[in-house]
Amino acid sequence: MKVPVSTLLAEKSASVYSVSSSVTVKEAVLEMNRYRVGSIIIMDGNELSGIFTERDVLHRVVAAGLDPLKTPVSQVMTQHVETVTPETSIDEAMELITTKRHRHLPVVEENKLIGLISIGDITRWISQSNENEAQSLWHYITGSYPS
Repeated sequence: MKVPVSTLLAEKSASVYSVSSSVTVKEAVLEMNRYRVGSIIIMDGNELSGIFTERDVLHRVVAAGLDPLKTPVSQVMTQHVETVTPETSIDEAMELITTKRHRHLPVVEENKLIGLISIGDITRWISQSNENEAQSLWHYITGSYPS
């Protein structure tokens, strides 16, 4: 499928939640909880500087015995973030998520963050696409096209 990631962005909320790299882990987690998301983008001004995820909390904060009240999120975030463009195909994004074991991919256009897609977004889209294809095939085979 050569359907671009921009298709996913068009079907979901345009909201991308972010915090400054200077906030503490606790502040970042409170924002994640507030928006009920599993990750939050870390920004330095208008620059994408990282992503902070539930896994980062578990592995880099809790397991390391760090104090979330004192630890800056910049110390424990994922710094080298894989990104995709709006033109990246959904298949390419799925391959990246699968091989690199990511759950979230920021979408960047001309060095500007324009969205965030998750493995859930991709699997929902694939599932819906497969359902639509199955319905079309069923209608074709049975000759009962919807009017």
